Amino acid sequence: MSSQTFHPTIFKRRESEARSYCRSFDTVFTTALGSEMTDAAGRTYIDFLAGCSSLNYGHNDPDMKCALMNHLSQNGIAHGLDMHTGEKARFLETFEELILKPRGMDHKVMMTGPTGTNAVEAAIKLARKVTGRTNVIAFTNGFHGMTMGALAATGNAGKRNGGGTPLSGTTHMPFEGAFGDDVDSLDIIDQMLGNPSSGVDAPAAFIIEPVQGEGGLNAASKEFMQGIARLAKEHGALLIADDIQAGCGRTGTFFSFEEMGIEPDLIPLAKSLSGMGLPFAALLIKPELDIWKPAEHNGTFRGNTHAFVTARVALEKFWSDDEFQKDIKRRAQTVEHGLETIASMIPDAKLKGRGMMRGVDVGSGDLAAAICAEAFENGLIIETSGAEDEVVKVLAPLTTPDETLKDGLNILIDAARSVLSTQKIAAE
Repeated sequence: MSSQTFHPTIFKRRESEARSYCRSFDTVFTTALGSEMTDAAGRTYIDFLAGCSSLNYGHNDPDMKCALMNHLSQNGIAHGLDMHTGEKARFLETFEELILKPRGMDHKVMMTGPTGTNAVEAAIKLARKVTGRTNVIAFTNGFHGMTMGALAATGNAGKRNGGGTPLSGTTHMPFEGAFGDDVDSLDIIDQMLGNPSSGVDAPAAFIIEPVQGEGGLNAASKEFMQGIARLAKEHGALLIADDIQAGCGRTGTFFSFEEMGIEPDLIPLAKSLSGMGLPFAALLIKPELDIWKPAEHNGTFRGNTHAFVTARVALEKFWSDDEFQKDIKRRAQTVEHGLETIASMIPDAKLKGRGMMRGVDVGSGDLAAAICAEAFENGLIIETSGAEDEVVKVLAPLTTPDETLKDGLNILIDAARSVLSTQKIAAE
């Protein structure tokens, strides 16, 4: 068999039933560039999924690709465990100069395993080591990963059930607005932690997504985040801000909490950290909390030298000044206007998220799925999120050209209009 040919039946015959996204997008993709993906039949799709926010800078950025190819052509290090390498040094220096120092942050950078859940596991483990406590306060609709510690902090029943064993060591509290706008979640948490008979053990940490990705794009307010930071401090717990999906510019600033007046102790990062979709996760740690002994938390693939190359270029290209942030803000307004059009078609629909991490709650998982399926038929890759998959979720690359962004939104608007029209006819 030629290396250029394949039989699509191989996926169903040989790949595990755990496969997921491919069930929504039933084609075989072969190439991708910028904000578009092309399949084996030569059809091109606009990508509003972006590797679930792992491709904030689009597919195959030419500068990152060129730097990586040069590294490979010069026999640069491919795998270095956690040894010192020139590429790691250059990434750390760039991260320090362009991200940490301008934001007044002094966090250490811990290389973890290759994906977000590894960074979360390290954060939880370190919080327990620092405080000597075991309980972690997590939130309704939160998603932090699929390994057992991160899964225990995850809210979704379907994902939790996949663990196959009791998940312990966490207490789930209501996220802002979880019980409706008239219920003060912060007050509930305050009372539960302040009541010695509540049954809630003293926490080692609070772990929270400033914007909940898989949970339905619930965006915490500045007041709520400051309240959680205050409660963590009052109760001797660490604050873990999970910025795996919401970070790297997705909400408009590099970190999703930058304008909230808080200083997280631990910050898990992954997804777009590499800039090019390469596996790369890290945990940012306040220096005084970095009490690990050598190799006390490790892994064969902690740090990815190829990702160091592309991540450095991403930082230099997009974060050396504030022009990229301005572009994100402008594109976010375009997305908001498009989603407002869809929301106006559906009673009680509402916009969710912030920045370029936006969606519209259409009130039904079936309706959201139908809209996304119709959009895919017409050339747009887009998915849902939320407890009932009721949110149509836009995660377009932050670099998407204006016309491409508008074209994608028009496909989505037309899909919503078509599905709603079909449902109305069926009801009649």
